[in-house]
Amino acid sequence: MKSLTRHLTFNIPTRMGFLNITRDVESLVRESGVKEGLVLCNAMHITASVFINDDEPGLHEDYKQWLEGLAPFDASPSRYRHNRTGEDNADAHMKRQVMGREVVVAITDGKLDFGPWEQIFYGEFDGRRPKRVLVKILGE
Repeated sequence: MKSLTRHLTFNIPTRMGFLNITRDVESLVRESGVKEGLVLCNAMHITASVFINDDEPGLHEDYKQWLEGLAPFDASPSRYRHNRTGEDNADAHMKRQVMGREVVVAITDGKLDFGPWEQIFYGEFDGRRPKRVLVKILGE
């Protein structure tokens, strides 16, 4: 069995943003030489996410608005108990919980085996500093 482990580092300049990382993952699949297997991509930070969806800007803006409605940013300790610890990112933890930690994608004939329109995204909810995504590829 072949395996490849890499860490991708991203620094989103805004508090919340989404980045299509599909090409990065495809490149690593090619580098791995795996023809049949699986790739795991997971955010290594509890205020970031990796998810699969459509690469459509309107949808991304809808996500931002929806997530902000579910867990609005509020740095004060009066809304979120977590912020009483000196942090200001309780909302980011909740947004990550909704969007998820990781994705697993099948590799078939050396390529990511997606459904129509599917792409892999890094989601950032407490940005403006470097954060990592683990990419682990296993297979034959």
